[in-house]
Amino acid sequence: MSGEKRAASSSFGSTQLVKRQRSDANLHGGSNALVQGAHGAAALQAPVMQLSGHSAEVFAARFSPTAPLLASASADRSILLWSTTADCANTGLLTGHKSAVLDLHWSRDGGVLYSCSADAHVASWDATTGARIRRHTGHAEAINSLAASARGEEFLVSGSDDGSIGVWDPRQKHALAYLATALPVTAVCLAAAGHELYSGAIDNTIRVWDLRAQKCLYELAGHADTITSLALAPDAQTLLSNSHDSTARTWDVRPFAPEDRALRVLDGAQAGLEKNLIRACWDGEGKRVAAGGGDGTVTVWDSKSGLMLHKLPGHRGTVNDVRISPDGSMVLSASTDRTMLLGELPR
Repeated sequence: MSGEKRAASSSFGSTQLVKRQRSDANLHGGSNALVQGAHGAAALQAPVMQLSGHSAEVFAARFSPTAPLLASASADRSILLWSTTADCANTGLLTGHKSAVLDLHWSRDGGVLYSCSADAHVASWDATTGARIRRHTGHAEAINSLAASARGEEFLVSGSDDGSIGVWDPRQKHALAYLATALPVTAVCLAAAGHELYSGAIDNTIRVWDLRAQKCLYELAGHADTITSLALAPDAQTLLSNSHDSTARTWDVRPFAPEDRALRVLDGAQAGLEKNLIRACWDGEGKRVAAGGGDGTVTVWDSKSGLMLHKLPGHRGTVNDVRISPDGSMVLSASTDRTMLLGELPR
């Protein structure tokens, strides 16, 4: 569900790592280009930095919740760790997956990094040493998406092409439970309290599950193509979805919301022809949302009005993942062009 998987080059190593400043010429101009103006992120050497080192498509990138650090996952089967200050130095290489790494999630304390892969395994890694702590087995096909509980006892959920959603205790090798669906699961997201689970699939429908009863509570319909990502707003009341239909949408997921839970349709980020699982995200205040596009750009909207705020160019391939830093000053994009861009986010 995530594009071509290519083996890592036998020469893969630190000699391939490149961090360089980007110029106006490289970003194809425009008043909303990432390089324009000073909007924070003062610790970076330049308004935008290019991070190169992966030898294949970069599918996911995540800021650490506790440190000036980010992690990236690629079709080259590796995970790279990077500093988010100064020259954005590469600080770690995590290897062990046997196929493309498709999604990442940090533990709440930033000490552990979780990953899922087309090799049908979930893995947990020590973020300090780079050592693999545990390989979690049970899925039969590629795992597209991973999420972790925000409060209480930490647990993980995973969505797979085998049509199941796995529920995992990170301290155990095997899953605690599986929720069976009829179609490949392309996106998963957990409610803040951990009792509700949101999943998306290739039938264009979002399902809301009661994890305790292990049953579907209701469905959210409106997208016209595969759901590619799901993300809950910081206030836990609004769900953001992205789709191959080239729209992002917001939904009211409060317990006693009206029957029609659809809020807004956000247009302007084209999915493109590659049909990758392009992800969208919220900022830390829930005021802005961002999504990648098949045209190599990042689109940022005002979450309340639906107004497009910025169209940020710079990549030469589909932008598969976008993240806004915890302080809201930086935007991180990961692309099929094998690079990431880390830069100041215009206000």
